[in-house]
Amino acid sequence: MRPGSEGPARSSQRGFTYLGLLLIVAAMGVGMAAFGELASHAAQREKEAELLFVGDAYREAIRQYYESSPAGHKRYPTSLEQLLKDDRFSFNRRHLRRLYRDPVTGKDWAAVEAPEGGIMGVRSISEAAPVKSGEFPAGYEAFEGALRYADWQFVYSPLPAPAAAR
Repeated sequence: MRPGSEGPARSSQRGFTYLGLLLIVAAMGVGMAAFGELASHAAQREKEAELLFVGDAYREAIRQYYESSPAGHKRYPTSLEQLLKDDRFSFNRRHLRRLYRDPVTGKDWAAVEAPEGGIMGVRSISEAAPVKSGEFPAGYEAFEGALRYADWQFVYSPLPAPAAAR
């Protein structure tokens, strides 16, 4: 055979290397898509955990504000800024270090208004569906089966006074 001429065995294998390379690239693409989905899901769970943590911080700060009110004059804060500096005292009283953003949206929280006035809690403004829908720890029973993050409300409601014994 002359140099440059192909024999019968070589011409029948010509497309297999190209086809094998295409299959490898396709498999890598599917693998990368699956990894991207997994990473996105993990990031969403991390945001949910942070949402629960920050929401609890707001609920606790509102509880402290409400419970530290003078006896007989319990009231909720009228703004979230009052949790940073409680001006009802002669000294600087802080219930929160700073106002935290909603971890899911990156924006401000929506306030949950109390019937008697003031802010009794916060909630996310996100309409996205949560990844976590069950098996919440104690205190989060209202979050079970929520269809969106906006349904996760971090509210402080004082227990009603016990009835007097007769």
